[in-house]
Amino acid sequence: MYGVVTRNAEEVRWPEFDRGFYEVKDVTGRSAEPIEDGVNMVSCFGDNAAADADPSLVAVDDLGRPATRDRTYFDWAYICPSRQDYREGLFDIIDDCVAANEDVRLDDIGFPRAEYCRCGVCEESFKASEFDDRFEWRASVITEFVEEAVDRIPGTVYMTLYPDPYPGHLYERAGIDLEALEEHVDEFVVPLYDMAYETTYWLETIARGFESALETPFNIELYAVNIDIDNLIHATEVADAYGKDVFFGYEASNARGALRRMRADERDGVTHGDPESDS
Repeated sequence: MYGVVTRNAEEVRWPEFDRGFYEVKDVTGRSAEPIEDGVNMVSCFGDNAAADADPSLVAVDDLGRPATRDRTYFDWAYICPSRQDYREGLFDIIDDCVAANEDVRLDDIGFPRAEYCRCGVCEESFKASEFDDRFEWRASVITEFVEEAVDRIPGTVYMTLYPDPYPGHLYERAGIDLEALEEHVDEFVVPLYDMAYETTYWLETIARGFESALETPFNIELYAVNIDIDNLIHATEVADAYGKDVFFGYEASNARGALRRMRADERDGVTHGDPESDS
């Protein structure tokens, strides 16, 4: 199956796509009303608007340096996952999404990097916890949040993962305990974005890593903006060999063109090479 990830509600209805994901809240903090005929997506701890409105919400390291987009490594601002008031706001958004469609995708979950967060709330919470190991405590914070969110979602729960399948990396970086989260998440989504897809060996390598790391089904999301159609088709074939489904991000028209070409080629017996080749 093939799906689209979009900020334009009408694109989830295009017949070429089997599933549509609609951004109700994205990393800029932009919000939109949930829709009935798509899977509504919520960026959880990536939120530039919340960070600008209240900088005290932003995750900080042990030197007090904030995880904001003006610093190295960060493409957007990260809110501290320990902030209960902020989390309650996310739950309200999730409730609104569920009222429109029972399936929900949770995006941007986790701590920003291994050295975060050392804000006062996190320091006090860690000291008061049962954990001696900070990484274990961080993982418990994220797992608890996901559990609470999933309790509100009666349909399929999708969750986006940072594209690093190397053992222990997600745990150390973001507080993502895959084994614990697999009990709550129905399908994971792994964005494997490139600006061209001139080669695909790296895509196969990462996809195979997640195939080994997960028992829960995972889908692969490809970037479709201004990608050459032939390259996008080849990347799709590689992704299709490993992921349950393939989704296309942020340019539905290009994705639609690739799918139309693929289906026409299937009828005509045309292939685009070995999915495991980077040519």
